Amino acid sequence: MTATANELKPVLVFDSGIGGLTVLREARVLMPERGFIYIADDAGFPYGGWEERALKERIVDLFAKLLAQYDPEVCIIACNTAFTLVGADLRAAFPQMTFVGTVPAIKPAAERTRSGLVSVLATPGTVKRAYTRDLIQSFATQCHVRLVGSENLARLAEAYIRGDAIADEAVMTEIDQCFVEMDGRKTDIVVLACTHYPFMANIFRRLAPWPVDWLDPAEAIARRARSLVPQATDAVHPDNFDFAVFTSGAPDFPTRRLMQGFGLKA
Repeated sequence: MTATANELKPVLVFDSGIGGLTVLREARVLMPERGFIYIADDAGFPYGGWEERALKERIVDLFAKLLAQYDPEVCIIACNTAFTLVGADLRAAFPQMTFVGTVPAIKPAAERTRSGLVSVLATPGTVKRAYTRDLIQSFATQCHVRLVGSENLARLAEAYIRGDAIADEAVMTEIDQCFVEMDGRKTDIVVLACTHYPFMANIFRRLAPWPVDWLDPAEAIARRARSLVPQATDAVHPDNFDFAVFTSGAPDFPTRRLMQGFGLKA
């Protein structure tokens, strides 16, 4: 489905699962005149266990099909793991398309911290990326940055978003390494470097051994996308977009219901 000549092109939001809905929610507020297409590569979820070359090929091949089919105005890659791995490849392969990426919010964390102790809660794939290390070298050399690669938190978040009960012990096992005490100082900012994680922020706050700022980049990503999308204040919101596509082709009932809650047809 593509836009006709007198329609605004849609905004495409891509994630490995449903975590990117945190970004879509903010983007819709800032771009009310645009239709949205949400792509969940649930057939490939989670990305953390993929071999890098295979995952790069998968995502680039997938975007070749998505861009041909939907012709979006801009693509928001609402996934730290995907963008830190394949963002440059996507821009090289599709130079005519504008890509807005998601990277760990290390720069704003370094600017805001008072204790100088910052943790980055991410997937193992994001933690091991050179991209992440480069961000620390560029913006946070004055801080002590702990990288915490969670094996299971994205899966837990997917289950929680769909309404499943999640044990506190399971969550605490994934986040307890974020809390550092050093020379009388304590971690005061935790960067949520996976778009799934903000859905669980209230649980994190309740379980944390002391208050910290859980840094969610969704609004900043949406603002960046808004700055790159031509504004059309007199445009009528299109009625042929605002849907979600799952690469598995078989979202379950809780997922379809969740999509409806975000104003998307699944």
